Amino acid sequence: MKYAAITDRLANLGGAKWEVHALAKEMAAAGHDLIQLTIGEPDVTTPPALIAEAKRAMDAGRLGYSNGRGEPALLEALAARYSRRTGRQISTDQIACLPGTQTALYAVLLTLTGPDDEVLVGDPLYATYEGLIASTGAVAVPVPLHAAHGFRMQAADVAARITPRSRLLFLNTPHNPTGAILRAADIAALGELAEAHDLWLLSDEVYEELVFDGAVFASPFDDEKLAERTVVTASISKSHAAPGFRSGWCVGPSEFSARLLPVAETMLFGNQPFIADMTALAVSQPSEVAAGMRARFARRAGLIYGKLHGVQGLRVHRPEAGMFTVVDINSTGMTGEAFARAFLAEEKVAVMPGESFGAALAGWVRISLTQDDALVAEACDRLLGFVARQQEKAA
Repeated sequence: MKYAAITDRLANLGGAKWEVHALAKEMAAAGHDLIQLTIGEPDVTTPPALIAEAKRAMDAGRLGYSNGRGEPALLEALAARYSRRTGRQISTDQIACLPGTQTALYAVLLTLTGPDDEVLVGDPLYATYEGLIASTGAVAVPVPLHAAHGFRMQAADVAARITPRSRLLFLNTPHNPTGAILRAADIAALGELAEAHDLWLLSDEVYEELVFDGAVFASPFDDEKLAERTVVTASISKSHAAPGFRSGWCVGPSEFSARLLPVAETMLFGNQPFIADMTALAVSQPSEVAAGMRARFARRAGLIYGKLHGVQGLRVHRPEAGMFTVVDINSTGMTGEAFARAFLAEEKVAVMPGESFGAALAGWVRISLTQDDALVAEACDRLLGFVARQQEKAA
């Protein structure tokens, strides 16, 4: 039997990257006592006020079909949010509501790229980006993000990889997996390249509200010169601890949004009205839970840095935002994949291999900051013991 070409393009770009996480879940289900530091699940539940709003909307009969762009109240709330942020008047016809950032990214890439187009994307990158790009027939062109530059994308590295086929520059700020934040100067330099080579800018900003104290968020969409070539995606999954509600959006130029609308409508003709009502409430006011997450995640990042950085040849990149930190374990002589599997088997601690996020993190692991301080500290102690044993074996 024959299958569509997309199935070949996406082969090995799906769940295989999450095998260590899946193995840890199987072990936990079998009764093993594990410390799970793999995925970015918020460490609090969805705020009661948001759940109450979803229930109120359901009880009020908000259970029917929506329209393809999104419910009016949510569109208005998002337009007001981005108008405040940018200092420009953002209209509802610049926005489309979709179930989560992942779906929004898929719809945007389908709208802006096609077969053989090149998408410039930072490496390391969130594990699903390769599949998202490949799904359209486009080609991912990795741009190395160097630890020496704080894992912030550099314009010179992008410029060296631009070709006549380049169509889009894919940004993620704050960045997963490293927690790096692009500076306004970084964005200005990248924007000059985009203008010179007529590139779209796609900015995944799902961690916008999890920026740690002392760091400053910046977006190409907030620069009026770049706004007509920029599309932003985000959701309430992280900021409002609501990943299961799958409520996201994209915002960009009006013409882009008009082009995207029929693409989105072929995927899902309108999202759920009761979830839209909940999301409208969420984005209309400060998150009840974001500040607490920011403080806890920053504290745990500092804890990991203090325990591991410079010890036994380990190097920790200290994040500026988000839910993760990354650790260089090259001193063990192991790949990130081998390290994560052996660490799970021997110490019952689950971390993600750096290789799941691209070639630039080979020999690194990603550690989630979403478990409580005591478990994070215990995981660090176990990691140091594990590293010592690996180095003794190699000696």
